[in-house]
Amino acid sequence: SSSSSYSSFDVEVQVNDGTKNVAVDQPPKELSSDGLLIRKAEIYQEYMKQLPIPTQRGSVIPFTTWMGLGRSIKQLYGQPLHYLTNILLKQWDHSRVGSEDEHRPLDIIVHPCKAEATVWLVEELHRQTSSHHHMAKLWQSDPMHHAFIDSIFPQL
Repeated sequence: SSSSSYSSFDVEVQVNDGTKNVAVDQPPKELSSDGLLIRKAEIYQEYMKQLPIPTQRGSVIPFTTWMGLGRSIKQLYGQPLHYLTNILLKQWDHSRVGSEDEHRPLDIIVHPCKAEATVWLVEELHRQTSSHHHMAKLWQSDPMHHAFIDSIFPQL
């Protein structure tokens, strides 16, 4: 056997009938900061995909802003909302600025049950269909992206 300055490591290879682990005799590549961000986004997306959307709704949640509704949902269900959902709720709140209803509580404009169902529908879409590459790109352009990643870790 030849002596090399690096050791083999396991790599998962996808094959039609499942996955196989194979040892590859190559030095592990150092991940660039971009590569690291993509990997973090991939891990995050895989984690969020595993969280079940609650099927039993709690009580009617009064709310004045979309972000306020999001906070109440997280508290009530003990679940994080997806990064993209949190960003969307913030955008929805910002889109009200300057409207004639800007200062009216949202639960007077949109029924709380419809609003909550909308948040869960959007959440399901983000959890199941979002690309980790897209998220990594967004995270790269926003140094404060951590503020929109919830630190709630429910039992799976």
